[in-house]
Amino acid sequence: MSDDTGGSQTSTTEVGPARAPRQSGRYSPGGSRGWLLGLGVGLALVAAVAASLLPFRSGISRATPALLLVLPVVAAGILGRRIAAVATAMAGAAVYSFAFVPPYDRVSIAEPEDVAALVVFVLVAVVVGTLMAVQTNRRQVAEDRAHQIRILYDRNVELSAERERLREEANRVVLLEHLDRQRSALLRSVSHDLRTPLATIQAVASDLRDDVADPGYPAETRQRLLGLVSDEAERLNRIVANLLSLSRIESGSLLPERQAVAIDELVSDRLDKLRRLFRDLSVVVDLSPGLPLVNADYSQLDQVISNLLENAARHAPPRSTVHIAAEPAGQVVMVTISDEGTGVAPEEREHIFEPFRRGPGSASSGVGLAICKAMVEANGGTISVGESESGGARFDFTVPLHA
Repeated sequence: MSDDTGGSQTSTTEVGPARAPRQSGRYSPGGSRGWLLGLGVGLALVAAVAASLLPFRSGISRATPALLLVLPVVAAGILGRRIAAVATAMAGAAVYSFAFVPPYDRVSIAEPEDVAALVVFVLVAVVVGTLMAVQTNRRQVAEDRAHQIRILYDRNVELSAERERLREEANRVVLLEHLDRQRSALLRSVSHDLRTPLATIQAVASDLRDDVADPGYPAETRQRLLGLVSDEAERLNRIVANLLSLSRIESGSLLPERQAVAIDELVSDRLDKLRRLFRDLSVVVDLSPGLPLVNADYSQLDQVISNLLENAARHAPPRSTVHIAAEPAGQVVMVTISDEGTGVAPEEREHIFEPFRRGPGSASSGVGLAICKAMVEANGGTISVGESESGGARFDFTVPLHA
C-alpha cells in the first residue's frame, strides 16, 4: 500500500485465483473519477448552502454562512480527498465573498475584518477538508488491510481444507494398499492352509476307498486313518473359524456375549479335542485349585485357547513340553501357555499380533494371534508375549472375573 497527501493510492494484492479484485470505496483515489466526484459534490453543496441562505443574508451574521460553507469542504474531502477539498474551499470562499460580504453580488472586500474572516474561513476549510481526507484515507487503508487479511484467512481455510482432503486421500490410498497386501497374504495363506489338510483327507479317502474294494488294512490302521481325517477336518474347521472371525473383526462386528465360564473345564475340553496335535509332545497343566469363573464369551475364549495351543504345538520341538497354567491375579484370571521352541525375537514381539504377521520359517496363516488379541481385548482382557523359562515363547492373557 502507498499513501500520498494528494490522494493516497492503495494497491490490493489479491490472493487466490477464484476471487475477483475488490473495488475500492474511494472511487479510484488519485484518478479523475475520485476527485472530480468529490469536487462535484462539494460545489453542489456550496451552491445549495448559498441558495438556502441568500434570502436571509441581510438578517444573519457573516459567521453563519462561513460555518455552513465548511460542510461542503468536509464532504469534498471525504469523497475526493485533498484536491477536491481545497478546490471546494476556494469556491466556498468566492461564494462567501460574492454573496455574503458587502457589497453583495461581486467579489470584493471592503473592510479589514472581512479579509481576516475570509482568510480564517479558507484556512479552516482547507484544514478541515485535509483532516477529513487524511482520516478517510486511513480508514480506507485499514479497510483494505482488513480485506486482505480476510482474503488470506479464507485462502488459508481453503488450503487447510485442501490439505485435509489430500491427507485423507493419501490415508485412503495407504489403506487400500494395506488391504491389497492383506488380501494377497490371505490368499497365499489360505491356499496353503486349506490345501494341506485337503490333500491329506483326499489321500486317506482314496486309500480307504481302495480298501473297501480290496480289504487289506487291519482295523487298527483304518481307525488311525479315520482319526487323521478327523484331525484334518477339525483343522479345516479352525481355519474357517479364524477367517470368519477375522472378517468380523475388520467389520467391527465382534461383539462378545459374555457369561460365566469355567477356565479349567474349557482347557480340559480343548486339550481333549486337540490331543492329536500333542501326540509327540508332553503337556503339563497347572491350574490353581478352585479357579474362579471368568466373565467372557465362551466360543471366543474357546477360540483363543485353541489358537494358542495350536501355535504352541506347531512351534514346540518333538518330545518337548507345552505348559498350561492359570491362576487368579486380582480381578482377573491369568492364563499362560508356553512351549520350549525357538521363542519370539524381542524385535518381533510388538508386531506378532498384527494380521498376517508370520515369524521366520512359519507356515501358518498369520491370523490366529491377531484374532486372539482382538477377542481377548473385546472381552476386557489383555494379552502379551514373552520368553518361557526354557527360552521358548510364553503367551499370557487375562480374563475378568465373573461378578
